[in-house]
Amino acid sequence: MNGISPQLQNQITQFQQVQQQLQNVSAQKSQMKAQERELQRTLEELGKSSGDVYRNVGVLLIMVDDRDALKAELEESLETLGIRVRGLEKQEKSLRDKYETLQDAINRAMGGAPAAKTPQEDEER
Repeated sequence: MNGISPQLQNQITQFQQVQQQLQNVSAQKSQMKAQERELQRTLEELGKSSGDVYRNVGVLLIMVDDRDALKAELEESLETLGIRVRGLEKQEKSLRDKYETLQDAINRAMGGAPAAKTPQEDEER
């Protein structure tokens, strides 16, 4: 990066770090949303089922004696995941704002074009 001011080099480095963090947070959020969907389907099936219910414990399937306790546990896990997803969404928004701010600053410093949208923004719109 010869010929580029130290301030611009720093902004580019920060931009790359924020971009990586944004990708990581988005991936985590996607995984947790998939877990949420799986738990919701599990709760739906538990509600429909009238026969024996088994729980996966390591490589074993163990019969569940207390369906209500299992349902309460699954609902609590679902609620916890929801809270974590909302936290990741807030973090993602903050990182996206920082990403756009840095991108605009870098573009201005390089005498340039308007900032492009992040890949996640393009998917959301």
